[in-house]
Amino acid sequence: MKGTDIMKDFRLTFTYIGGPTAILELGGFRLLTDPTFDPAGSEYPTGLYTLRKIQGPALSLDSLGHIDAILLSHDHHFDNLDHSGRTVIEKVEQVVTTPAGAERLGGKATGLRHWECIDLHTPDGLTLKVTGTPTRHGPPGGDRGPVTGFLLTLMEYPHYSVYVSGDTVWYGDIEAISRRYPVSVAILFMGAARVLEVGPAHLTFNAEEGVQAARAFQGATIVPLHYEGWDHFSESRQHIENAFGGAGMSHRLQWMEPGRPTDVILQ
Repeated sequence: MKGTDIMKDFRLTFTYIGGPTAILELGGFRLLTDPTFDPAGSEYPTGLYTLRKIQGPALSLDSLGHIDAILLSHDHHFDNLDHSGRTVIEKVEQVVTTPAGAERLGGKATGLRHWECIDLHTPDGLTLKVTGTPTRHGPPGGDRGPVTGFLLTLMEYPHYSVYVSGDTVWYGDIEAISRRYPVSVAILFMGAARVLEVGPAHLTFNAEEGVQAARAFQGATIVPLHYEGWDHFSESRQHIENAFGGAGMSHRLQWMEPGRPTDVILQ
């Protein structure tokens, strides 16, 4: 198949749950990103700071259905893996994360270094290649990592890839992803997270960096994720919309309704 035939058959269904958590359905495979299912009002003291969750999940654990694999950008921050999220990990056979996270989580977890790959085989008989992508979870010298992003490619549809940024800011290695892979959907962890106890810098994409990413991933649909639901986000959906509108890129954004499976629209 070529050209428009591939575009017609390539399908990504996205179910937004809240924070960094979503179900991605691709090639018959159901993937869960950074599981966070604790209720609104939960607090997570660390000794240095306290994270506060202000929005509960749009789906309950009981309504998730079967999950084939979890894409866990990192396991050491509660806003990417909370207490209830750990119970999901116990029930899913495959977890893909950082090498450090895989060591902490044990046998079922696979750790990917940047640019390393693992092949997963979908129920539909397709091969899904998962590649670990570079991240920098904060400013130079203030990285809150280790963190990984993910590049998802169905080998039967090599012209279309899905990028899941994980917690990162914009820097040169993110642009390198766009040179190596034909990204058709970029799921960007945004909101310009700031934890003042560790410094004033933002730790995830801010709105302007999201625009930079959209320019790098030319033609990709941009799906914002992890921009709400916690009190340490310093930028809202409105900030993102304003930045993309000012850049003439509003048409590139696709917002997801919580709890509703939605097909991502390819540009």
